Formats: sequence, structure tokens, C-alpha cells
Amino acid sequence: MERRSALKTLGGLVVAPQLALATSPTEKKRVLRVAHITDVHLKNELGAPEKFVKCLHHLQKQQPKVDMILNGGDIVFDMNKENLSTINKQWELWHGIVKSECSLPMRYCLGNHDIWWYENNKGTAVYGKQYSLDQLKLSKPYYSFTQNGWKFIVLDSVHLDIDGTWYIGKLGDEQFTWLQNELQQTNPQMPVLVLSHIPILTATLMVEDNIVNKWQMLGGDMHTDTAKIINLFYQHPNVKLCLSGHIHLRDKVVYNNVTYICDGAVSGAWWNGNRRETAPGYGIIDLYSDGSFEEQYVNYL
Repeated sequence: MERRSALKTLGGLVVAPQLALATSPTEKKRVLRVAHITDVHLKNELGAPEKFVKCLHHLQKQQPKVDMILNGGDIVFDMNKENLSTINKQWELWHGIVKSECSLPMRYCLGNHDIWWYENNKGTAVYGKQYSLDQLKLSKPYYSFTQNGWKFIVLDSVHLDIDGTWYIGKLGDEQFTWLQNELQQTNPQMPVLVLSHIPILTATLMVEDNIVNKWQMLGGDMHTDTAKIINLFYQHPNVKLCLSGHIHLRDKVVYNNVTYICDGAVSGAWWNGNRRETAPGYGIIDLYSDGSFEEQYVNYL
């Protein structure tokens, strides 16, 4: 997999400058159980189809039962500079497996590998994000919905870098204004879960091999507008949880009473075992009526 980074992490690392206030157990009532899958990178090689089917069966056998799947992006193996015939085959494989092996509703977020950035085909109708939006029947790459007393905000965190040849993590002015309005128009008593592909905040970039005197953090590995987003969340205490993927590593950061979880990858190290200490897996999140939640990372192989 092509990635301009050698950023590493330890699975399960927790950084917690502030801890969320505990709530009374008598106020808690589970209203929704969500599975968070991300970075499936599906293709018809390396045993990926069979392993993905095993993942879907595993999460559908969870007790209590999962109500919904949140898909954090990098759905197919790679669209970036592939030809359309290869891309078509990857998506046909995806749709076939989901149709036959998954009975749960699934909500989607686009990842950087779900975008067709091929400089020689910029005039093509499906260039950029449009191909995947059509496949997923989405009108826009960012949207919101409510379910069982929680609001879910799905962000589009992948954009072209300034040179127009690679990607960077950010929202952009239009989407940030939309996010501001979404939070302002949400009942402050309604808890909010945010889903993005690229992490808004993660500790994974702090763990790197062979550091001499500084760390290198690239804009394609974490949002470059992190401070701006965090400040917005600070104004809306009902934002409780942010889920992401992209790094293929598992960590949890709690900052200003918001929990940021970077779940590992269904594909692990792109279908070649563990990515450092993080095995292939998915997240399970129990959401409660009082705005609290419980979460775990589940290995399925």
C-alpha cells in the first residue's frame, strides 16, 4: 500500500488529559449497539474475500446483537490511480459479499482509497469521489442522521493537497460551516457521534521508530484543522465520541471530555497479518440514553 508515512503506534494507547464525568448507572439505558468497521481494502487476492466474510459473520453473531454498521472508509483496496475495469471488479466484489453475507444496515464514510485521483482522467464524470458516491447511493460525501436518540455526523476528511496530486486531512470551509450549523441546530441534550476516515485527533503519530530529536507528522495522516474542530466541539458538550480509521492501528484519546477512537483495520496490515501490535478487527460501541457509551476492539481472526 502506498503511504507517505512511517508513522507507528502501540495498540490500545490511551492519552487522557481530562476524563469524562461518570454518570449514575441508574440513568443508563442502552439504546443502540454499533459495529465500526474500517479499512477493509477489499480485493480478490490474499484471501481477503473469505476473511471479510468471516468478519461480517463474527460481528453479526455478537450478543447483544449489533443494530447497525458504521463503515469508516477505504472500502475497496485502492481506486487512486487504477483503471476503471479494476475498480469495477473491486466494487462488484464488495456489493456481492455485502448482499449475500450481511443483513445489517450500513452507513458509509469515504476513505482516501475510495477516490479516483488519476490526473489523465480529470474530465471523466466519475473522477474524484463521484464514482464511490454513485456506488453507495450518496448525494454528498458528508451528511448526518439521527437514530435512537443519538445524532450521527459523517464527515468527508479527504481532500486534494495543495499540489493536486495527493491527499490531506481537512474539512474545508464549506463543510466546516455545515458542521457548525449541524451542531447549532442539534438539541444540546442529544448526544453526538462523529465518523471520519482520517483521525481528527490520534496518539498513533507519536509512536515512531528511530526518533532522533523530532517527530514527523504529515497532513495526510491526521486532520490539519484539528485545533479548529476541537474548539468547535468544546462549544458543544453533547459531542461525545469521534470514530476514525486510516492508520490501521488502535488507540483512544480522551480530550476535553470527547473520546477519539482510531479503530484498527478489518484488513490488518492490508491482509498481511497484524499492523504492529494491532490485529485485524472492528469496534463494538454500546450507546446509552444518557449520552454515555462503552466500547471495545474485537479481533475476529
